[in-house]
Amino acid sequence: MLIIAPVFLMAGENVWSQKIPEFDGERSFSYLEDQCNFGPRNPGSAGHDDCLEYILNHVQQLADTVINQTFTYTDPYVGKAWELTNIIAQFQPELKERIWIAAHWDTRPWADRDRNRQYRKTPILGANDGASGVAVLMEMANHLNSNPLPVGIDLIFLDGEDMGKSGDLEYFFNGSRYLARNLPVNPPKYCILIDMVGDAELVLPMEWHSIQQAPELVWELWDEAENLGLSAFKSRRGQPVEDDHVVLYNEAGIPAVNIIDFDYPNRYRNYWHTLEDSPEKCSAESLWQVGTLLLNHVYKKVRDK
Repeated sequence: MLIIAPVFLMAGENVWSQKIPEFDGERSFSYLEDQCNFGPRNPGSAGHDDCLEYILNHVQQLADTVINQTFTYTDPYVGKAWELTNIIAQFQPELKERIWIAAHWDTRPWADRDRNRQYRKTPILGANDGASGVAVLMEMANHLNSNPLPVGIDLIFLDGEDMGKSGDLEYFFNGSRYLARNLPVNPPKYCILIDMVGDAELVLPMEWHSIQQAPELVWELWDEAENLGLSAFKSRRGQPVEDDHVVLYNEAGIPAVNIIDFDYPNRYRNYWHTLEDSPEKCSAESLWQVGTLLLNHVYKKVRDK
């Protein structure tokens, strides 16, 4: 059992002390597999409904407050209206100072980059692009519940991220866009987005937009990763990736960084937006590296104040 212990200085100042919990990569990977067992989780599918219930069941047992932000999105390609849901799991919701950690939980409706043309209209499984970020957030929820922090943490599960076709940027990032325009909670000091972090060949450079939006936070995170010996994190500039963090910054003014490995698995092969995005292409070690950084970041930030 971990104990929260106040340490009193001679001047009477109260300093919070807490052992940093250990991220369980294997348990996190089991959450990735559970999501994939539902099949594709694109809006309108049975897998989408099942995964929504699965995430809610998990966070409702652990978070202090859970907000379902449900909205309707009309798909321009098929003319149907889909019900989308952002999930906001709040820890210490009464605290004003807040940090968001976010990931999208939907999967792409089409494997439009698959090598085999006959599969390009088939929904993807999204082990990395969808399940990996959620798996990290679910494991973080376990620790935020058992080892409370004196700073508010919101775990944000975004829906409708991957519904646009190439060139139609306005049809991506529906959950983050709706959230930014309809904030049901106080905005955070900053947001850390994680996306495609399960790649078994994980390489995480500093994403370009993140450096523009929140340079100090980027360097703080990557320096922490180096100090922790997390080899997937590379202190070099990466390519710009349009993602939820750009929407949150542009629409709501929230400084946001993206931890993402966009070369999945590497620059010579591609599993992104294909039917090859499956659990065997991912690893518990990769989830552990990302989760370890995030836990150390939020717990050390409070301890070192």
